[in-house]
Amino acid sequence: MSASPPPQADTAAPATEPQSTSSSGGMPPGFARNLGLVIALVVLCVAGAVTAGDRFTSVDNLVTILRLASVIGVVSVGMTFVITGGGIDLSVGAVLALASVWATTSGTQAMADNIGWIAMVFAALAVGTACGVINGVLIAYGNVVSFIATLAMLASARGLAEVIADRKTQIITNQGFLDLFESEPLGIPFIVIIFAVVALGGWFLLNRTTFGRRTFAVGGNAEAARLAGIKVQRHTVYLYALLGLCAGIAAVMLMSRTTTGSSTHGTLYELDAIAAVVIGGTLLSGGRGTVVGTLFGVVIFTTLTNVFTLNNLSTSAQAVAKGVIIVVAVLLQQRLARRST
Repeated sequence: MSASPPPQADTAAPATEPQSTSSSGGMPPGFARNLGLVIALVVLCVAGAVTAGDRFTSVDNLVTILRLASVIGVVSVGMTFVITGGGIDLSVGAVLALASVWATTSGTQAMADNIGWIAMVFAALAVGTACGVINGVLIAYGNVVSFIATLAMLASARGLAEVIADRKTQIITNQGFLDLFESEPLGIPFIVIIFAVVALGGWFLLNRTTFGRRTFAVGGNAEAARLAGIKVQRHTVYLYALLGLCAGIAAVMLMSRTTTGSSTHGTLYELDAIAAVVIGGTLLSGGRGTVVGTLFGVVIFTTLTNVFTLNNLSTSAQAVAKGVIIVVAVLLQQRLARRST
């Protein structure tokens, strides 16, 4: 049996792996891939500064962009692992909604009043992780295609959230939860700090641990990974559980931002997360992933939305612009990556 090509790592490869460089400029391939995203982001920032002036360049607006990027950013970090491992998850938005509803029921909030806000956080994380485990088991052990399994979870989780909440928005009344997650240590919103911690942890896990190397191997060639001794099925469950955990964390962040739990939370988050991951340089076929590129993708989309909002442009125009950015960013990545080889 011929060996499969080695999986490609994030922008900073492990020290044990040789770094290939460009024949012309000596650029590492990861840097070349992300340079296209940097150019796209710079163009967006220039457009924002020209069209919106101080409203765009102010520190308050920068904080707003980071705050908006935080929730979808956490989901996208988890999605990076699943797609790098050769899968996909269409249910993250619905799982986020279910986690937010479960964590804000009167029963959960009553428990939080007795033992502290940690009860609400634990409920959201547990629900998200449980949904991820169910997805992973169906895909790994039930041999259900990931697209179908997660599509079923999307419908089920959103429907269950509607049943639990009776299609009503649930208001958070626990003051301890609100005080913590609405705080701004050193002037930085707490949810932005959570986003930074998750992103850093995700980068380390993908690029500096055995778990990350196994993820690249499973996504690159699952059969070869199995023959190499990797428990592919179990690892697949871990990947979906990790994404479910990220959805639970994002639910807590969105709950704090909106002070509500709702079955409508997270609508279309799965598409935004997949788009951010793919334009960031992660292959949809698996085997190559980059958390750094994903973060660029998230910031690009959030900045685009901010620029359009400041200029009072329609959401339809935003959707068209997002599609153009996806195409342009991918073309730039491919062009620069070819030059680096």
